[in-house]
Amino acid sequence: MLPSYVFLDLETTGATPLKDRITEIALIRFEDGIEVSRWQTLVNPEVAIPDFIQQLTGITNAMVANAPTFKQVAGDLLDYLENTILCAHNVRFDHGFLKSEFKRIGITLRQNVLCTVKLSRKLYPQHRSHALDAIISRHQLTCQARHRAMGDVEMMVGFLKSATEELGISKIRETAEQLLKGSKSLPSGIDAVQIDDIPETSGVYLFFGESRSLPLYIGKSVNIRERVLSHFSSDHASTKEMRISQEITHIEWIETAGEFSALMLESKLIKERQPIYNRQLRRERKLCSWRIASDANQHPLTTLVQVDEIQPEKLGQLFGTFRSKRQAIEVLRNIADQHQLCPRVLGLETGKGACFAHQLKRCKGVCASKESAELHYIRLQQAMMSHRLKTWPFKGKIGIYEHQQFNDKSEMHIFEHWVHIGSVKDESEMHEFNVDNTSELQFDLDTYKLLIKEINKPKVKLVHFD
Repeated sequence: MLPSYVFLDLETTGATPLKDRITEIALIRFEDGIEVSRWQTLVNPEVAIPDFIQQLTGITNAMVANAPTFKQVAGDLLDYLENTILCAHNVRFDHGFLKSEFKRIGITLRQNVLCTVKLSRKLYPQHRSHALDAIISRHQLTCQARHRAMGDVEMMVGFLKSATEELGISKIRETAEQLLKGSKSLPSGIDAVQIDDIPETSGVYLFFGESRSLPLYIGKSVNIRERVLSHFSSDHASTKEMRISQEITHIEWIETAGEFSALMLESKLIKERQPIYNRQLRRERKLCSWRIASDANQHPLTTLVQVDEIQPEKLGQLFGTFRSKRQAIEVLRNIADQHQLCPRVLGLETGKGACFAHQLKRCKGVCASKESAELHYIRLQQAMMSHRLKTWPFKGKIGIYEHQQFNDKSEMHIFEHWVHIGSVKDESEMHEFNVDNTSELQFDLDTYKLLIKEINKPKVKLVHFD
């Protein structure tokens, strides 16, 4: 597949590298496609193994009591990993644990990695699942010790052998090199050391050029490191990517508790920092919306409301969100034309008597007393219904809670009437946060859109405040 690679698997006390520990390591090293060594060891995690983990892996506290600690085996492990590619099934998990364990003993691990989950997806895109059990079943492999480190390593080796027989070594090598390509095409201003420090967790990243005060670009991802590398692996795909690649000299990042937290933070930072190459999420202060009159005989029937006039608690009375007055008028004209509404009564034109649209038979004649004001009013409301902003569906404030095991971060974002009131980062802050002590609510279109999408997700964790 590659000149030198190691298949590795770990068993651990849990899923969080920052607090959980390794209990078993197994690996097989290959040179030019030939197995040259294999190694496995139990590891004393120096903490108790939870009961459910003991049941899953079969590794008990008694089994690791006299095993070496990670510090005692670290030298041997580094020898096996030297000048090679680390391959694992969901390598983010294994690599994260190894980096954390080495960091505890004062060593910074810098390792090129390849994920066999991604390799399977690339090689067999027709299949939905690429979990190890699915691969074992699909390739008819026999596992003697599932959920033990060497047993799972042997399944990865079996998968590679089966895929090579089916697709050929050239296809396997080409796909593996494609997956590794990102780390080989870094911009001249960025070195591999800086990239290696970027975590594989949810969060926001900031690209800087010569100026550290004005970012070139701000982005977000559920895997910051992978997303950053993707910018550089395709830096000639667009003019923007090429310019970023040429100008970037520094990268910063902020980890979050999940994807929604990353989206919220990205939106906030873009508005605050105004990065050069972000355009879509920059604040448009000309944001406006249409409000329909409360009475059919009122003139005009529609009024343009600017962002500063929008009252979040009355959002359900507004129609459309427009980046400019020009866009708002254009949309309303099109609606009037499609539904034969009177542009003069709507307030789009001035004058008295029948409008010009009526003469062209594009208005049913409310302006010429040929249609009742009440019927025209109802038709206007129906025509605008698809543009109506959503009424707040909750009785009061809500919180959206996220927790990420990988970095053990928790965040809760609190909202009322689609407006972000504040955020807390741990359980103690959640109890101390005063949801009634809030500043004046200010509507933000991006927050509104993000929140609508999030609350409709089936697994969102909502907290209701009475």
